[in-house]
Amino acid sequence: MAWKNQGGGGPWGSGGGGPRGPWGTGTPPGGPNPNLEDLIRRGQDRLQSFMPGGNFGATGILIVVLAGVALWLAYGSLFRVQPDELGVVLRFGKHVRDVQPGLNYKWPYPIETVLLPQVLRVNTLSVGMRFSEGRTGTAVRDVPEESLMLTGDENIVDVDFTVLWRIKPDGVGEYLFNIQNAQGTVKAVAESAMREVIGRSEIRPILTGARNVTEQAVHDLMQRTLNEYGAGVQIQQVNMQKVDPPAQVIDAYRDVQAAQADQQRQQNEAQAYANRIVPEARGRAAQILQGAEGYRQQAVAEAKGQTARFLKVYEEYKKAPDVTRQRLYLETMERIFANSDKVILDQGANTAGAVPYLPLPELQRRPASAASTQSQGGNR
Repeated sequence: MAWKNQGGGGPWGSGGGGPRGPWGTGTPPGGPNPNLEDLIRRGQDRLQSFMPGGNFGATGILIVVLAGVALWLAYGSLFRVQPDELGVVLRFGKHVRDVQPGLNYKWPYPIETVLLPQVLRVNTLSVGMRFSEGRTGTAVRDVPEESLMLTGDENIVDVDFTVLWRIKPDGVGEYLFNIQNAQGTVKAVAESAMREVIGRSEIRPILTGARNVTEQAVHDLMQRTLNEYGAGVQIQQVNMQKVDPPAQVIDAYRDVQAAQADQQRQQNEAQAYANRIVPEARGRAAQILQGAEGYRQQAVAEAKGQTARFLKVYEEYKKAPDVTRQRLYLETMERIFANSDKVILDQGANTAGAVPYLPLPELQRRPASAASTQSQGGNR
């Protein structure tokens, strides 16, 4: 039934004594009544002006409801996804679909809601240090409770590093619903992985040439751990910013490093000397071996020649032993007495009337000494 103002009173009727309120005649308790009825009346008249026939009935209520529903749908259905974002639509809190960047549509709240994580953004996480902006620029503050670590050879090392990470394109749901604090989770995993890798390594490779190996090992260990958590996080890169001994012992460690450098230098010099002297010694040894091999071949050849000669002589000896024996005797005597003074006596002849001694060598030497004397006199 339409609610119309009949006469000059309000909805509770009117009397001859003036305006009436819901509590009866007169003013309401607590003070004078504001013109509430006038406000209601004016609103009623305005609604009636839009209604057909001037009555605010069931049709009017339906139109108002439909207009409210239209406004509700129009206001809460359209949403925009930025280029670096991915829209995650939830229906009554359940993940139903993902939407790409651009203008999209959903059922209005509370039926569907949308979350907009920045899936293309690369986040930077620092462990062991903090950056703060000051008047003179960016200041770096060390955090020793995060950076001091124990190596496998029981040395302490100060490690500052950064981790670059982002949301997996196919793991947005895991990122939103499996972990509560993504930044804190990635930081805890990064610190734990670095401590584990450092604990398995010695300090010297970490400080010198094994940084790339350490970074890759930490990267792989972090990714495996986060995959087991179902975190939906992808590790882009691990960068070791500073790797030093603790400040209290860094001077002593530098002395140790200098001593090790001197040791390495001396080892290199000794190796260079060995590389030079060993080939020379090997060359001399090869020369000696070749000389010995030549002497062996010469001695063997001479022995074979003498053997062949002896065999030939032996063959001739077997044909005429007496003649060969006599010839060998004479050749031997000739070879023995060729360069010596000698006196030859014939034992078979009668030597009673013969001259017992003929000094032939003396006679040969006298003409030679006389010739030399004459030549000296002529020179005078």
